[in-house]
Amino acid sequence: MGTREQADAPGRRSAADRYDVVVIGGGAAGLGGALTLARARRSVLVVDEGRPRNAPASGIHGYLGLDGTPPAELLAAGRREVTGYGGEIVTGTVATAQRLADGAGFRVVTADGSSVTAARLLVTTGLTDELPQVPGLAARWGREVLHCPYCHGWEVRDEPIGILSSGPFGVDQALMWRQWSKDVTLFLHTGPEPSDEEYERLAAREIAVVDGEVTGVEVTGDRLAGIRLADGRTLPCRAVVVAPRFTARAAFLAGLGLDVTERERSGHVFATHIAAGPAGATGVPGVWVAGNVTDPTAQVNAAAVGGNLAGAAINADLTAEETDLAVAERRASATVTPATGTPAAATPATGTRTATDLTTTDRKAHR
Repeated sequence: MGTREQADAPGRRSAADRYDVVVIGGGAAGLGGALTLARARRSVLVVDEGRPRNAPASGIHGYLGLDGTPPAELLAAGRREVTGYGGEIVTGTVATAQRLADGAGFRVVTADGSSVTAARLLVTTGLTDELPQVPGLAARWGREVLHCPYCHGWEVRDEPIGILSSGPFGVDQALMWRQWSKDVTLFLHTGPEPSDEEYERLAAREIAVVDGEVTGVEVTGDRLAGIRLADGRTLPCRAVVVAPRFTARAAFLAGLGLDVTERERSGHVFATHIAAGPAGATGVPGVWVAGNVTDPTAQVNAAAVGGNLAGAAINADLTAEETDLAVAERRASATVTPATGTPAAATPATGTRTATDLTTTDRKAHR
């Protein structure tokens, strides 16, 4: 693993490189979860690859109070907050995650062979955007090649916008982006031919439809200028909207028996994700997820909240487990000694009783 970031007073650990929680992924979801856990006085390590999905974007949007903040600034602030409460952050790529032989936690191994153990795991590795295979799109991704109108629509308002249809959602995207510009063109590319009803809806919104395959984009002065078609035409365009396939980054979890599942919209698969409950609990005890790895449509603010919820749920789960262990230890220490028939544990000063001394019957008698 790479160099650790930590505060002067690092979080509580019971043994070297043994943490209450290891968070895999250091985006908004991972840092949100780590912050909640660190503030709960849990020892937490964030393992972050350092390749945020939204790095190409100039700013995050729709995040109340932080609208327009550059992604790198948000992450830097989050890292400072996590380490300020004793959390640790390390750069690394997780290769595998396995349950320990005694079942009491997990071992996380990074690509360089380093490993740490933890009682719980929070997976926030996000997803990979699989773009249509058109030359030039990837280089403009997050700048003028877009997919989310709520993330980028305002920034390209009133500009000529091209919708690149490569699947079943082209018409829906064109109608949605019409809210931000009157100059919207649907390029059918490899997508299906619209139905008569869909053509009527497009016409009603004055959305042009262009046949033919798109072969590339034109860039002038480091700015998208147009879309190039197979017949040689180039049509002016300042933004291209695509429908990526969202693929969860979770292959390293296979050893835990935690597999990704397909997610559908209107009967069509558009993503893979790890299924989880409302607070991120997966089907594998001890493993939680948050952010785009479980919700492909979550924006940055929703991902951060998801991490917060998962962190709180993990702390509650650990608290319950620790309480169960404390009860078991108390019962074991209160066994009766054969010689005297009296409890082995010492009795408090005469006339006093503590909450730990009182059984249910005792408490009822002292009311």
